[in-house]
Amino acid sequence: MNERSWAAVDDYLDGLFAPPGDGLDEILATSEATGLPPMSVTPTQGRLLGILAAAVGARRALEVGTLGGYSAVWIARALPVDGWLVTLEIDPHHAEVARRNLAAAGVDRRVDVIVGAAADTLAELEPPFDFVFIDADKASTPVYLDHALRLARPGALIVVDNVVRGGAVLDAEGDAAVQGVRRALGALARDPRLDATALQTVGGKGWDGLAIARVR
Repeated sequence: MNERSWAAVDDYLDGLFAPPGDGLDEILATSEATGLPPMSVTPTQGRLLGILAAAVGARRALEVGTLGGYSAVWIARALPVDGWLVTLEIDPHHAEVARRNLAAAGVDRRVDVIVGAAADTLAELEPPFDFVFIDADKASTPVYLDHALRLARPGALIVVDNVVRGGAVLDAEGDAAVQGVRRALGALARDPRLDATALQTVGGKGWDGLAIARVR
């Protein structure tokens, strides 16, 4: 098995569980056309985020790292009609593209895109949140996790993306992103307030993984 096989399996699974439609492909195309990096979750990962949010009956959700709004649409669509998603983005251009994509997907009226450094904007938010997705600069992941624990209600889910990083997570002397992920994983594993695990993934975007934690 190699990355070509991983990508082919991803395409097959996407076709089954997250087929084209509902404007999601257009979001990815718009993001690419406006110069955003190709860092969005995959369609099946987006579906997973929506399922997890719905499984905990989320009404208020929080996302750290908006990019073009692709994952935000998956999460927002999983919320009830009176639900609300707050998504944080440091780059004003990315935020503007996301706002256009959210409007095109018909969820803009229940999504608040906040621009600024997440470490600062998170400090201004008030609990409770039912679902948190962390997918921003990895060096700051421990900071985001601390805020998520402050903001999440008991029973909430916290999902952290990109925690394997092509296996680089094994390198105790790795770069700032690896160090941030390692500290966050250690915190998830040891914090008595959490039940947590981490999973490796392979696919069209290579070898990576995600961590999932339930707040006790």
